Formats: sequence, structure tokens, C-alpha cells
Amino acid sequence: MIQAYLKSLYARTMREAYAFARYEISRSDDAQERFLDCGCGGGHEIARISKLLGREPTHFTGIEWNVGELELARSNGYTVVKGDLNEKLPVESESQDCAYALSLVEHLLMPCAFLKECHRVLRPGGRLVVLTPNISTYFTAALILAGRMPSSGPHPDSSALIASEELVRVSRFESTDVEDESPVHRHLVVFSFLALRKFLRIAGFSVEKARGFGLYPLPNFLPPVFERLDPYHCHQMVFVCRKPVRSESPAK
Repeated sequence: MIQAYLKSLYARTMREAYAFARYEISRSDDAQERFLDCGCGGGHEIARISKLLGREPTHFTGIEWNVGELELARSNGYTVVKGDLNEKLPVESESQDCAYALSLVEHLLMPCAFLKECHRVLRPGGRLVVLTPNISTYFTAALILAGRMPSSGPHPDSSALIASEELVRVSRFESTDVEDESPVHRHLVVFSFLALRKFLRIAGFSVEKARGFGLYPLPNFLPPVFERLDPYHCHQMVFVCRKPVRSESPAK
């Protein structure tokens, strides 16, 4: 019963967080706007967002390190380049209008360097949308006090430990993704709401919107109200940022 309840909270949280992020990404009236999907996988988000935009995904570029996912995306007709998101992005400076990273930065070894790279590849006035879990949740605090593994924090890489934590998990975790050389789903660095907002500003972005989703363990009918009042402790967070337009030098 507890597991089913937590799964229902998680499902609602992810549904609402992704819907908000996709809506913000697709807010474009420019038919020539260029989009960068960071960690595009097989291209599922490119398909969804191009459909929201009502246009063919010809102005989307994906970056993906996994060869199998990259080939799948290319077979679906998407433009995808191979790249490690912990390193310099294989994209020209100021060449993109909108970059997005959905459930990505928590899997990177160098997430702050990645944010700076996003700033580099965006044109002045370009947008960045980030969706990622929040480490500073009430639920995480309760798990720590109970001696449990935080569900939003770095995932354990032991099959035995995962099995013992089964009843308190609120995020998906593939049993094949443990004790491997390159785990896909393991969380490495998880920001708090305030820390991510700070680092986005350090990277040079102005934060236009910041929303939280999922205030566990409140039932599903309460979070839409309290998430607005307290985004700092929600399970998922979405930041909508903009690279400031450079001010022109004053005339001499």
C-alpha cells in the first residue's frame, strides 16, 4: 500500500514537471528557432516537443553518448551528434536558440561545467530549460533520519542494498543498471533548489521561472497549491533561464 501511494505521487510529479518543461521549451513563435536536446536518447523528447511546436524537427540537434540510442535517434530521422556532456559540447558557440536538459544534470560528473557550456552555445537572449530532482526535500530528510538511502540522492550501486530499499523508492531504477561500468540511471550530483539557482546565475544565466513539483508525502490534490508556496523542498524542479543580451558599448 505504501509503495503504491508513493508511486502515485511520483507519477503525478513527473507528469506535471515534464508537461511544464515541455510547454516552456515549445513557447516559440520563430519558425527558424534552433533547439539543442542535451542527452536526447532515442529522440523521444524531440518528437514530443516538435509536435507541440507544430513543425517538423528539422531545427533540432541532439547530443547523445550512448551509441545504441544515438543510432536509434538517427534511424528516426533526427540530427544527433555523439558527445560527452561532461566535456565541451560539440556545438558551435552562440549557435542555438534554446537548449534543454530534462532529467540529465543529476547524471553528470561535471554539471556546473555543463551549465557553462550551455551558456556558450546559446545566442544572446537564448533560453535554457532544466528539469532535475531536488536533494533538499522533506521526504529525503525523513529518509536520512530513518537511516534510509535518500531517494533523490546518489543511487546505490549494490543490488543487495537496492532490494532492501524497495518499499521506500519513489523513482525508477533498473536492476540491470547496477555494478556496471557505465550506469545510465545512477544519480551522481543532485542539487538543492537554492544551489542550482545560484550556479545558473554563476554560469551567466538570468532565471526567469523556477517551479517545484511533488511535495511528498502530501496527497496529489494538495501539491498544486503548496508547490507554489514552497518550491524549495519539492521532489522535482524546473528552471527556465535566459542568456542575457549583451549591452552595446556606449558611443564615444
